[in-house]
Amino acid sequence: MANLMNKRPYQVCTNCIMDTSDSTIRFDERGWCEYCCNFHSSILPNWHPDERGVREIMPTIEKIKSEGRGRDHDCLIGISGGLDSSYVAYIAKEKFGLRPLMFHCDAGWNSDLGVSNIQKIIDGLGLDLVTEVVNWEEMKDLQRAFFKSQVSFVDTPQDLALFSAIYNFAAKNGFKYVITGGNNSTECVRESLEWTYFSTDMRQVRDIHRKFGTIPLTTFPTCDILKYKSYYRWIKGVRVIKLLDSVPYIKKNAIRLLSEKFGWQPYPQKHYESRFTRFYESFWTPTKFGYDKRRAYLSSEILTGQMTRDEALERISKPELDEKTMRQEFEYVATKLGWTPEEFTEILNGENKTFRDYKNKLFIIALGARISNLLGLDNRIFR
Repeated sequence: MANLMNKRPYQVCTNCIMDTSDSTIRFDERGWCEYCCNFHSSILPNWHPDERGVREIMPTIEKIKSEGRGRDHDCLIGISGGLDSSYVAYIAKEKFGLRPLMFHCDAGWNSDLGVSNIQKIIDGLGLDLVTEVVNWEEMKDLQRAFFKSQVSFVDTPQDLALFSAIYNFAAKNGFKYVITGGNNSTECVRESLEWTYFSTDMRQVRDIHRKFGTIPLTTFPTCDILKYKSYYRWIKGVRVIKLLDSVPYIKKNAIRLLSEKFGWQPYPQKHYESRFTRFYESFWTPTKFGYDKRRAYLSSEILTGQMTRDEALERISKPELDEKTMRQEFEYVATKLGWTPEEFTEILNGENKTFRDYKNKLFIIALGARISNLLGLDNRIFR
């Protein structure tokens, strides 16, 4: 059922564990993939998660505090209950003395553990929380449309809702600084477009929904990437701050700290605070498209010295969820989206497609990404 269009001989990077399940990946004469080469040539020289990073971010911190005087909160942080967003909330308040308003978008797929972890961080740090609940019927309709489209990144609807909700809220309520949990430490390997296309390409979202949707998306939060990159940034003045790139961020240490201080509990894998993302990453993409997104996550940890390559190979050799749990999750997702397991299986067995089979803004997005690379705004490889 995996994508049979990839006819290349199998190859895995000799330095990390990225392989030819990413069909456009390239390797050098050492057998190193381009992600590893880019990390050492572009990311590492410009990344300072140490005292230098703290010194360099301090003028921005002071500006946030100064501009936030007289307001109840001086910045906005989105929280999912995952490690990155939970830890950045701790760093923002406890290390830098910021006064964030926490923002959560409930797209209908929160795990019980995710909800519990959010509450523990909010209570433990004494923070205020605003929650936006997405209309479930609209969410369900868009998710069904993406499954019917047969593209690989069926997490687009949830990703779009989470992203759009916080930036729309920031722009509407005068927040100039949005602090995110994005970081090089666990995300320096940026997945290819083949694996994860831009969820904020509204041209593609509208095309897929027009073809396969059944109800209008009247309240669903949307924010096109061009609106976010241009209007919100330069007209509304909304800036994104990746605070975790300026401080030491070691995954196991962060888990230990949050667990000891707040009773926060870890997940088996990145993004598993969402029950849908857990299903999509652990079952749907490996089974239907033949790639395992854990390769990117674990390779990031290899490159940043948090895991050995042998440890990662051992981890990737086994599925994250056992067969019984996989079957239960398949039935749960099918039922929640209004399908029988048999109908969902028919979609699973359908002909695979890519984002290129639908209208998109890839040319413009790619141009913007190249400019960001040239200006040093994002040193991760774009491909």
